[in-house]
This record gives sequence, C-alpha cells and structure tokens, in this order.
Amino acid sequence: MGENLDGLSKPVEWIKWGELAYTCAHQCQLDRVAARRAGRVNDAIITVTHPHVITVGRRKESAGNVLAAGDVEVVEVERGGDVTYHGPGQIVAYPILQLVEGERDLHALLRNLEQAIIETCTHFGLAATREPGKTGVWIQGRKLASMGIACRRWVTFHGIALNVSTDLGYFHRINPCGFDASIMTSMKAELGQSPNFDLVQKQLVLDLAAQLDRRLIADPLLL
Repeated sequence: MGENLDGLSKPVEWIKWGELAYTCAHQCQLDRVAARRAGRVNDAIITVTHPHVITVGRRKESAGNVLAAGDVEVVEVERGGDVTYHGPGQIVAYPILQLVEGERDLHALLRNLEQAIIETCTHFGLAATREPGKTGVWIQGRKLASMGIACRRWVTFHGIALNVSTDLGYFHRINPCGFDASIMTSMKAELGQSPNFDLVQKQLVLDLAAQLDRRLIADPLLL
C-alpha cells in the first residue's frame, strides 16, 4: 500500500485518536510502524491529545531537565530531543511515514514539519518562524511548538506538539527542551483568545500533508 501511482503523491491517512494515555499511544505507534514496514497500511498522520505527561527523549542531559514532576507521569521514549510536556489543549501529531529515496533526510523532515506548523499559524493570524539552531516553531523568541522524531528502517514515528490552549504552568515542572519554562507560549496566549481547537487540528493536518508531499485521504466527517 502507499505506492506512488500515476505520478500522484503517496496517500496518507488522517487518524484521530481523541484523548489517549501516552503509554497506550506509544504502543499504538509501534504497532502502526510495524504494519507500515510490512506494507499492510498506508502512511498516516495521527492526531491525539494526551492527559498530563512528561516525556524524556534520547538527549543525554534530558532526565536532568525534569525539575519537579509531582503527580505528572514521566515516560522515557526513543524519540530525539530533550524533555517536554503534553497535556490538554495541545495538538500532538504523529506522522508515521515510510520514507522513500529522495526523502531520507531527517533534518529536512524536521524542517518540513516546522513549515507545516508555520503555515497553520499564518492561517490563524500568527507570524510564526524558526529560530536558527533551535528545533521547533517560535513567535518572537517564545516557543509555540516542540518536536522530536524517531525512525525505524525509514519509517518515522513520534512527531510534533502544538500548544493551542495549553496550561503553560505545567511547563514549569521541567526545563522544556533545555530552556527555562518562561519561554513557552500558546496560540491562546499570543492571540488573546483560544482559536477553535478542531479547526486548528484540521488545518494542521492539511498543512502537514502538503509539506510532506502526501495526498490526504480521510473520512469526510473529519474534513
């Protein structure tokens, strides 16, 4: 499945998991990666929100950036990057893609993910940018979106987290991506009001598909 036919971009499914515990979502990702590697399923963009959780990536100093987790679960995972927080009001997107020849550049993939978020922000009236040498999406020195990916035999997983109406106070339990928590922001904080979560999610999926050169296939009810 998912072959490039008749010159068309490879298909990508949009799958909505709703709210799902992080550990369950992680196992579901691994199952999807295995199925994609076996050719049983298409590429997918999975969107989900997680209950409060802190995740720790592969970077050596990541664990030291958990300051005071308190009652928030801490999970170590195989993605790149440092420590981050997921919770309500945040869109998490997991692109599970089989990268083909010409796509096998993970730095380019990160830049494409960033560009998708930048395009989504533009749609909602926010001038988001990149910061030289820093992964993620920023607004005037404040970090709006974080990302970290993993790859197994050229199938990607993990992904991005866009703060829509996230309670930014939870970031003070960590040094997010090694920075002071005060650097974090959200669309709500920047706009002065919260945009419609479902509309942001839909736009983000459309922009991700475009930036990843995939042809989006989805249940019409999602679109």
